[in-house]
Amino acid sequence: MRRTLFEDVHEDFRESYRTFLEREVVGDAGRYGEWEREGIIPREVFALAGRGGFLGMAVPERYGGAGVQDFRFNLIVGEEAQYAGVGSFGLGITLQNDICLPYFLSYCTEQQRERWLGGIASGELITAIAMTEPGIGSDLAGMSTRAIRDGEHYVLNGTKTFITNGINADLVIVAAKTDPAERHRGISLIVVERGTEGFSRSRKLEKIGQHAQDTAELSFADARVPAENLLGEEGEGFRYLVSNLPQERLSIAASAVAACEAALEWTLEYVRERHAFGQPIGSFQNSRFTLAELRTETDIARAFIDRCAQALDAGDLEPEDAAMAKWWCTEVQGRVLDRCLQLHGGYGYMLEYPIARAFADARVTRIYGGTNEIMKEIIGRSLGL
Repeated sequence: MRRTLFEDVHEDFRESYRTFLEREVVGDAGRYGEWEREGIIPREVFALAGRGGFLGMAVPERYGGAGVQDFRFNLIVGEEAQYAGVGSFGLGITLQNDICLPYFLSYCTEQQRERWLGGIASGELITAIAMTEPGIGSDLAGMSTRAIRDGEHYVLNGTKTFITNGINADLVIVAAKTDPAERHRGISLIVVERGTEGFSRSRKLEKIGQHAQDTAELSFADARVPAENLLGEEGEGFRYLVSNLPQERLSIAASAVAACEAALEWTLEYVRERHAFGQPIGSFQNSRFTLAELRTETDIARAFIDRCAQALDAGDLEPEDAAMAKWWCTEVQGRVLDRCLQLHGGYGYMLEYPIARAFADARVTRIYGGTNEIMKEIIGRSLGL
């Protein structure tokens, strides 16, 4: 089915970003395999992406961005990384564009915008958001990180874990309790900058997949953060998180569908070329039926994602719709990647094949951004249950 979501300007942008990936990430100049082994993407690659116009597209022109509020450009950035087989590189870029940037655009003061937005768009400032703690998982209201006001500073204490871009980040949006007596109403968002005394990156975490993406544990020990780094109003952090999570979840879902599309293309190519018992393995009924099922599931998921993207740009994306997209598309991703790997046989288990890396990368998508069990809880509550 032909997609009707994009216009010519989007396809031109797609071609430019695809060329960037081929030149700087996948091709001779790129060192993606090295980044996967080292567990981090060089900072200069973010700057290259910024110079190419692939970061902070929604940042107003007066701060150095393109001034384009159109999620379709964000979709393309996420999709092309999956098609190129460099999903963990794409995660760092989409975190900057889809997840962190909306907080800066929505809640920054003019002075904060002047300080930060230009660097975010140029890639000179890498962003992260720190919500999860070692002991709370999805229960944000139970967080133990504290930010107690002391004159013109907040004194920040606590630990955050599973933080994407955690090593590279220059600006970390930290969710902390400014009023420990409250639950949701006690949470505020505070931007902690690189070099803040008392802020440390405890360790880079080793993961099953997403190997090129630096994921870290962050610690704050009497870190004194200027009060002017508060995002929005004190005590409104949970509300801000809830309002921004639908876009984050749609971004995860969209990348999941793109990963399915990439896996199907790799698998179709493989089963046409690989022979067994004197014929291509794609000619066996089992292969045809399997791929027919996977293509159907993927195309249905794609149609829902494109509709959600339209709703987001129109300001109509409901939290339960984003939750449906996130849990359903990541579950489809798990099934598609598993069965495509199976059709590769033993080669599917070899990391030199993109299907193996994509399979490992896919497992976390059912966990981060809110586990799929939490997504079903959100949907269930929207039904009045």
